[in-house]
Amino acid sequence: MTDTADRIDDSMLDHVVIRFAGDSGDGMQLTGDRFTSASALAGNDLATLPEFPAEIRAPQGTLAGVSAFQVHISDHDIHTPGDAPDVLVAMNPAALRSELSRLRSGGTVILNDDAFDERNLEKAGFEADPREDGSLDDYVVHRVNMTSLTLEATTDLDVKKRDAERSKNFFALGLISWMYSRPTQSTLDWITAKFGKLPAVEAANTLAFKAGHAFGETAEMFGSPFKVAAAPQEPGMYTNITGNTATAWGMVAAGQLAKLPVFLGTYPITPASDILHELSRHKNFGVRTFQAEDEIAGVGAALGAAFGGSLSYTTTSGPGVALKGETIGLAVSIELPLVVIDVQRGGPSTGLPTKTEASDLMMAMYGRHGEAPLPIVAASTPADCFHAAIEASRLALKYRTPVILLTDGYLANGSEPWLLPDVDSLPDISVEFATELNGTDATGDAVFLPYLRDEETLARPWAIPGTAGLEHRVGGLEKENVTGNVNYDPTNHALMTDLRQAKIEGIAADIPEVVVDGDGGADVLLVGWGSTRGSITSAAERLRADGVAVDVVHLTHLNPFPQNLREVLSNRKHVFVPELNKGQLVKLLRAEFLVDAKPINKVMGTPFTAAELVENVREGMKLSD
Repeated sequence: MTDTADRIDDSMLDHVVIRFAGDSGDGMQLTGDRFTSASALAGNDLATLPEFPAEIRAPQGTLAGVSAFQVHISDHDIHTPGDAPDVLVAMNPAALRSELSRLRSGGTVILNDDAFDERNLEKAGFEADPREDGSLDDYVVHRVNMTSLTLEATTDLDVKKRDAERSKNFFALGLISWMYSRPTQSTLDWITAKFGKLPAVEAANTLAFKAGHAFGETAEMFGSPFKVAAAPQEPGMYTNITGNTATAWGMVAAGQLAKLPVFLGTYPITPASDILHELSRHKNFGVRTFQAEDEIAGVGAALGAAFGGSLSYTTTSGPGVALKGETIGLAVSIELPLVVIDVQRGGPSTGLPTKTEASDLMMAMYGRHGEAPLPIVAASTPADCFHAAIEASRLALKYRTPVILLTDGYLANGSEPWLLPDVDSLPDISVEFATELNGTDATGDAVFLPYLRDEETLARPWAIPGTAGLEHRVGGLEKENVTGNVNYDPTNHALMTDLRQAKIEGIAADIPEVVVDGDGGADVLLVGWGSTRGSITSAAERLRADGVAVDVVHLTHLNPFPQNLREVLSNRKHVFVPELNKGQLVKLLRAEFLVDAKPINKVMGTPFTAAELVENVREGMKLSD
């Protein structure tokens, strides 16, 4: 894959990276999403990177209010939303100032010229007009009066000027759709479906889109349109999916595979809230969603539903995991299945609510009182969130334990084409509830022993309240082994602690071994987890193209580690661990395997680019030689 949109002939491109940017009220997320959908219908491979302002209502025209959406489309397999955009559509000066540094040298800038007045330039912090002071000399610049052309296109409609002006994002979409030969009917159909109950709004957006498309065709400033051919794909039915949607669908699927009702107890928090929104649409699958008054109530309700026999989830981000910690510890103590989904964001505290980071791994490992081990699963792509949700559910149900599923803001909001899986290929994760007495007391009478463990999994029985004769005690006080009675004996506490630890460690025999991408014997090994997968894969491809032998391992299971990981890590000259944190997995690898792993860290609220990783690997190799 090349770094820029290389021409194959006068009109064909093998890929292109486009970034839409404007004020938070300019509809850039919608514009990018519609362009992405049209590209998916055209058969392109794609990857997206939506970026939102942290302020709900930042002052219009300011840097704090800039919203952006980057989309990478190609005629071949790609792994990232692109290192640097080839095209920047800037709807106002603030968008230009905020996003221009990302654009590759020689790239194309399309400006909404109407927005570049003195007031907006001042609000964006420009001391001089960037269109005139030479700061855009390294780019191909097209100045388009998007606002006034939108108003002209909608002048005959019975719609207020302000409402008509808001359609300018569809003018931009129409123009870019023409430039890159995107199908238009799907966008027009979407406008009708979305705004059909508001005829004036529907008409304004439709006319603005058509006007932008016609402008590209007739203005003679853009030459001929470009084309990006469809990418080779395995036959089947595809959909474009975000990580949060895939997570929600995975939760629904897990409920069906487990033959259990699904319950979500949660509290809205960026960037996890869309899981609640999507899941609430699927009540027909036996799904129940509960929006609690706070994070603690949300996880408490989820744990109560698990006690009652539901497949239970709670969703949150880093600050919410901190608040849920005591109840997660309770779930460890009473050994009930519960899936905690942490869509990570920049921290600490409120931190960067709309920016991505992967800095909750240590909290997932150790962020509870006492010795409270639990499995940790991490998704690696937006589509992988579906399978990761099922896997986390499988482990929770089979081993009667809370499980933490880690995604992040990049995965949650990013999207990619996803081949819908064959339902028959999904695992059976059904469980059997305890229905019979399973032991005797000191007098020989039959009783229910709630902590009499399965010999293979060490999981305790799961008895639904109301099952006759199977009444039992739950709570945070330490339990006596087998009977479940409250017990303060030091020896019993040590035994229960060891049993809970052994249960989690035993999961290593029930998860796949890591697969090495490469020849298996390279001196350089890249070890990743979470959303770094795409950039690591792309970086490895570039290094191999330059003659550097590189192996890649990407971890789905972070606790326990796969059984063959020690062997894979051994006898490597260079082990690099790229992470969107200050080095959390690398500490775990060093502690567990005594390997001289080197961190590659980034905490800027944005994903790695492949170029960044290539540079860091090369520098790390020099320092070690």
